[in-house]
Amino acid sequence: MTISHSNPAADRFAAFDLLATLVAVVQTDGQVIFANAALEDALGTSRRMIEGAPLSDCFTEPVIMQGALEGAGSNEFAALRYDAWLKRSNNDPLPVHVVVAQSDQPGQAIVELLPLEQQAKQDREERLMERAQANKELIRNLAHEIKNPLGGIRGAAQLLQMEIDSRELTEYTQVIIHEADRLQLLVDRLLAPHRRPHQVGDVNIHEVCERVRSLILAEFPKGLKVRRDYDTSIPEIRGDREQLIQAVLNIAHNAAQALAERLAAGDAQITMRTRIARQVTFGKQRYRLALELHVIDNGPGVPDSIKERIFYPLVTGRDGGSGLGLTLAQNFVQQHHGLIECDSVPGRTDFKILIPLP
Repeated sequence: MTISHSNPAADRFAAFDLLATLVAVVQTDGQVIFANAALEDALGTSRRMIEGAPLSDCFTEPVIMQGALEGAGSNEFAALRYDAWLKRSNNDPLPVHVVVAQSDQPGQAIVELLPLEQQAKQDREERLMERAQANKELIRNLAHEIKNPLGGIRGAAQLLQMEIDSRELTEYTQVIIHEADRLQLLVDRLLAPHRRPHQVGDVNIHEVCERVRSLILAEFPKGLKVRRDYDTSIPEIRGDREQLIQAVLNIAHNAAQALAERLAAGDAQITMRTRIARQVTFGKQRYRLALELHVIDNGPGVPDSIKERIFYPLVTGRDGGSGLGLTLAQNFVQQHHGLIECDSVPGRTDFKILIPLP
């Protein structure tokens, strides 16, 4: 008969193994009680070798970690943060952001290590979301401010046209009316995401992709191939189907328009790829599962001059573009608590939509 000997610490802290960040539970004298799988992988050392040893031995400057744990043990702080270098076997030291926090158990502390690249990514995502929210409020307020005087200008031009007998002068009033209508259409597009209520239901993301694919191919029937690369195991998501179609369509339409030279050559290509992302963090929140939808094109790439501003309203790299397509796509995705990222080099531009799954 085989008797299994479970590790009480491992059982108690098993949830930490689901995290992508590096986590250790440490006694305030420095001895590691538990190390999660991510820390084990980062150090290139087995968990058995880490547990029971001083955590400070894993750092290039162990004294700072010793001091932090002593501070946690004497209740000098609830949490302490600093940057350090983590030693790794067979690899260069890894720069990490260290968070030392008191545990709910006396004499213990929880140490979380975030690789600085990951920390920088989270900070960038947070800034993008805050900036997008500020842009959204600015657009809405500006659109409302423009709307009233615009109506007055159009009305005055119509009245003036009724009083004018000269055909040449009438042409001028018609120009005013036409341009006022064009601006009104622009304002309506800016206000569109705020007017329509959020219609939430079960959505099959591949039906969304197929609808977008058919619309794009109908508009660009020659020289363009739209490839499918779907993970058909992805479950239905809760969301607004029409908003998701519009968000993906805006991105795919931008991609197709950027492929003008490739279309002429007959080798333009857009790939729509769906995947499941696990243990992802965005918007200051961690999600166990998220939908990852890519729209990838083989065009010239986003110009460097606008790379950091492509989601800003009225920013466009194309003559005649309104600069609203990506702004509206971002608004619709954010209403689903999601995020859009862009990675672009000449020959490959990848827009990635991330939406948390229940």
